[in-house]
Amino acid sequence: MAIATLRRFPLLLVLLGTLLSATQAAAEQMVEVGDYEIHYNAIETRFLTPEVAQANSIQRSIGHGLVNVSVRERQPDGTTRPVNASVGGYVSDLTDTREPLSFRTVHDGDATYHLATFTLRQDEPMRFNLDVRYDRNENPEPVSFIQRFYIER
Repeated sequence: MAIATLRRFPLLLVLLGTLLSATQAAAEQMVEVGDYEIHYNAIETRFLTPEVAQANSIQRSIGHGLVNVSVRERQPDGTTRPVNASVGGYVSDLTDTREPLSFRTVHDGDATYHLATFTLRQDEPMRFNLDVRYDRNENPEPVSFIQRFYIER
């Protein structure tokens, strides 16, 4: 149990580091809805360490990407707590060719991630259209963003 937790800890560091890098490169990728924060980002899977990829059954490849969504609920004291959300959606290219995203949930200590892999398209804007349901009594929140990836070959 402790070893499995230690193996996942690097995932937390890689995903947080990627989120922070993306935040510095552009405005923070987050949507606020009431008391909820929906954080999202997408990276190339080749940036994951082999250990993190293996521990989380993610294929490291030049041609694959990983979209990460996490939802946090703001508490009265100003802190946030992770929310186990339901995430679905698709990624599309300029010709509107859609690839469905199949999310799986990863719990890592005080963090909850919703991860899905997708196929990268060279030097082409990719539009991510997500539906994030953070409260089963509410309609899903639509989250959309565009990102371009440059594949080194």
